[in-house]
Amino acid sequence: MTVREGMIPTVLGTAVTAAGLAIRAVNPVLGAGVLGFGLAHIVLGAIDLVEHEPRNMREEF
Repeated sequence: MTVREGMIPTVLGTAVTAAGLAIRAVNPVLGAGVLGFGLAHIVLGAIDLVEHEPRNMREEF
């Protein structure tokens, strides 16, 4: 089983976004920066996922 291109940045971005939300309670400026960084990873990973989507599901296997 292989990991689709773009899945790792998307999952990493989700974790970083959650961390940014948690940090915002302590330090709002740092939390906002980390949150934005995580959201950027989610967007870029999603673009990769859509861009490299197999045309036919049978081609993937």
